[in-house]
Amino acid sequence: MTSSDRERLRATFTEDAELYDRARPGYPPRMFDDLTGMVGLGAGCRVLEIGCGTGQATVPLARRGCRIVAVELGPQMAAVARRNLAGYRDDVQVLDAAFEDWPLPAEPFDVVFAATAFHWIDPAVRVERSAAALRPGGALATVATSHVAGGTEGFFVEVQNCYERFDPKTPPNLRLSTADEIVEDDEEITRSGRFDAATFLRYEWELHYTSAEYLDVLRTYSGHRALQPAARRDLLHCIEHLIEHNYEGGITKRYLTELRVARRRK
Repeated sequence: MTSSDRERLRATFTEDAELYDRARPGYPPRMFDDLTGMVGLGAGCRVLEIGCGTGQATVPLARRGCRIVAVELGPQMAAVARRNLAGYRDDVQVLDAAFEDWPLPAEPFDVVFAATAFHWIDPAVRVERSAAALRPGGALATVATSHVAGGTEGFFVEVQNCYERFDPKTPPNLRLSTADEIVEDDEEITRSGRFDAATFLRYEWELHYTSAEYLDVLRTYSGHRALQPAARRDLLHCIEHLIEHNYEGGITKRYLTELRVARRRK
């Protein structure tokens, strides 16, 4: 992805923050329990969250008593996050800023955390700035979510016809990878020399969607939002028709959530 593509696509998320907050799936609760055990989340733990969105991952951290500074590029997203975190005003600060430009505070953090956001940060600076924000021995924890094979498998084969018809960037005969085929990747972190080898934890889970719910999720994805309006309308209509007529109005999607944790070298 070029830097211009990254800037253009990541800007689409703030266009409808309320839809994003309502439609996007959260994260497995067990992931936060595991992260707590690994890095010591709890009262007094200082956390810097990169790209908090509407606070879907921030709220579980706040419930554990963490002191959080959350940096969010989109002002509309940040506004919804502040609303969702209103009960934690003493411990959580949500800032409108791009992580690449935000001046790091003098006091270091115990954890730098990014949930489905780290890949949107400029790769030239994201690891180095994360290391600079951490105390020695502090943890960089990133979460990646992938759509993997499983769920209503027939639908995800058939729906490719809709994408190939209305999205010209769709590779022909594209098929989903299994969770086992998605490689654990800490090359960028290891290459920096600032972190020890990463630990990976993985969670596979499924969500059932009505056709309306599934279309709402798709409307939050940057690739769909970047389509021309007519193409997006026709694509979503094609998908809706497929779900309603071939799958009795609902489908199940299988997710892989991957937690990657690396300690800053002392």
